[in-house]
Amino acid sequence: MTVRFLAARPLLATVAEVAFPRNVAFWFYALAFLAGLMFYLIWGLTYGSWNLFQPEWVGAYAVTIVLVGFGLVGMLLYRK
Repeated sequence: MTVRFLAARPLLATVAEVAFPRNVAFWFYALAFLAGLMFYLIWGLTYGSWNLFQPEWVGAYAVTIVLVGFGLVGMLLYRK
């Protein structure tokens, strides 16, 4: 006779899985990409600096790269 450890059903087995629409994910990442571009343009117009590689603009560079990078990768992953 074998005794099973944790023989009861898993706690989350009764939760229904709903497929997340690819279209919604794609447009979310497209919005992130556009937000990155808009952030760069607004930052450049506001502070008159288009070179984000200067040491004092490292924070703006980080925000731009994260938004544009996640946007591009997400759009490539969720394209049809």
